[in-house]
Amino acid sequence: MDATVNPLSGLWKPSNALKGLFYGPDVVKKHLVSCLPSESSKAFIITGSSLANKTPLVKQVEEILGARHAGTFSDIKEHAPIAQLDQATAQVQADASIDTIIAVGGGSPIDSAKAISFRVHETAGKFLHHICIPTTLSAAECTATAGFTGTDGVKTGISHPGVLASYILYDAKFGLHTPPELFASTGIRALDHAVEMQYHPTATLLSRNNGLLAIQELVELLPRYQKDPRDEDTITRLFLAAYTSLGFFGLNTRGGLGLSHTLGYALGSPYSIPHGRTSCLTLGNVVKLKARASKGDAANIACILPFVGETPSGDVVADATRVGDRINQLVADLGFKTTLTTIGVGKDQADIIVARATGGLKASDELTQEQKKVYTAVKDLVQNLY
Repeated sequence: MDATVNPLSGLWKPSNALKGLFYGPDVVKKHLVSCLPSESSKAFIITGSSLANKTPLVKQVEEILGARHAGTFSDIKEHAPIAQLDQATAQVQADASIDTIIAVGGGSPIDSAKAISFRVHETAGKFLHHICIPTTLSAAECTATAGFTGTDGVKTGISHPGVLASYILYDAKFGLHTPPELFASTGIRALDHAVEMQYHPTATLLSRNNGLLAIQELVELLPRYQKDPRDEDTITRLFLAAYTSLGFFGLNTRGGLGLSHTLGYALGSPYSIPHGRTSCLTLGNVVKLKARASKGDAANIACILPFVGETPSGDVVADATRVGDRINQLVADLGFKTTLTTIGVGKDQADIIVARATGGLKASDELTQEQKKVYTAVKDLVQNLY
């Protein structure tokens, strides 16, 4: 059943996978063991080298697990390259006693853990019990999809409700170890989720309303976090805002979130740009494009305005454009305003980026009028990112 506005109708289908979400300082120390499926469980940790080598966090998790710790793979890199994913999968598959996978880190370790669970299910017929300990605001812990980067540098992925997290532990003490620039920029990624939820064609009112609450929290808290990145209450609230941005998506919501996300995938792994930074580049500009292109989308976007501290004028196109401007201002205020030129992406890549973001549309192809309209709009947007 699709969600509709007139009449107001729909079906929000929860995952029912999440058994608990702990939040606050020291929740890992207090509750991790209780999240395991049994007293005899064996857990394998998936993480990145920075967390393993530059912080005490992974060692702490290993010590908390004690005899339940079956191993750690600590070489997951940004955008989850398939080579490291293959290595980690092989280690997990080599030990049949492992029933739990624990992701410690941001989107790449969490997506890798989901992909490993999916692969284990393909070969052994079982999904792994999944526990997430996020250290960024990417909200990867909220979804049943996992992206990883193929040998061609392009992101691909899997999707299955069986890989969803059973437990999420948002520990402010863990968030303290994330570089503030990384933590805050992934907050713009969470904002991207919540904003694009507003004009997603099959998102329910429940999903959109929670997205509005996430937007309000993120816009208020990110500048506060930048002023004091050691405030544990702010870190905890930001973790919860990230969950709210995507945790109510609904299993029956079809397709990806929107153009800002598809542009993010087109820019992220091919050019080694973190997804928090891709959202800083694309989100505000995509919102302004949407405001011009569709009055229906503009009306949905205009609903955001009071949640970012602005008063609506009643002109939905103008109000939606102001939302885009407000997002770009937030990005600038946080110090994240940049261009593709500054990042090192040449203008000769523009057509490639557009093709990746539009499902392969090229100027040289015979395009329908609608395809030409989409191609031209996205090409103009990409060119303006330089």
